[in-house]
Amino acid sequence: MESGWLRAGLRVWVAVVLAFLFIPIILIVLYAFNSSNIESWPIAGFSLHWFAVAWHDNQVRSAFLLSLRVGVIATALAMLLGSATAYALSKFAFFGREAISFLLVLPLALPGILTGIALNSFFSFTGIQLGTVTIIIGHTTFCIVVVYNNLIARLRRTPGSLAEASQDLGARGWQTLRFVTLPLTATALVSGALLAFALSFDEVIVTVFTAGAQNTLPLWIFGAIRLGQQLPEVNAVVSIVIALTLIPVILAARVAGAGAISRTARPAETAGAD
Repeated sequence: MESGWLRAGLRVWVAVVLAFLFIPIILIVLYAFNSSNIESWPIAGFSLHWFAVAWHDNQVRSAFLLSLRVGVIATALAMLLGSATAYALSKFAFFGREAISFLLVLPLALPGILTGIALNSFFSFTGIQLGTVTIIIGHTTFCIVVVYNNLIARLRRTPGSLAEASQDLGARGWQTLRFVTLPLTATALVSGALLAFALSFDEVIVTVFTAGAQNTLPLWIFGAIRLGQQLPEVNAVVSIVIALTLIPVILAARVAGAGAISRTARPAETAGAD
């Protein structure tokens, strides 16, 4: 039995950790609504002025649209490549399969600066000019990992007997994929795509080495903070980025939870029918 002092100590420790993580974020959001351009506490008053300033800033708008475009394209490519690789590695056994799986996960395990330097060196060696295309390639490298991990975990928990039964009944490979495998793994694929988009939208380190003259929203924030002349506007933009990052993460959690519930309920429904 745990003592009362131990439970109280654990609760205090959890509260301290949560405060350490989220109080700075809460302060940034509060300062974004500050009517003054001086960051002081307590804030002078609440206003939407800095959000309007950010909205009418052409640099912010162009950086936002570029980040959005890169995130959507990188996510789409990650879904295509990550899902194809996950399906192949889960279905076929061949020499080097585990090595391929390790190489796919490696970009997420390595520090972002190493991935960025490696990509920059590759683009310099091949003569590829840095720009939107190189940013998309850089973001796709780690977005693939998120989609692949989500999908391969679901495929490993999916009974292989379902696909075998489909083939025994005369279904071809594409029919089994369409009517059996995809419905069972759809929530994992969608949640992986949402997480990949959230990861791409606020990526900074890899973007620094692959952007060239392009300016994504995280890079604009980094440059504005370094100059220190637009901090109130930066707070407003950061608050928007936090909201846009949280939305796909929350949706991914709900989609993954719904998929888990449906997989749990399906055997029970089958047992009830029997």
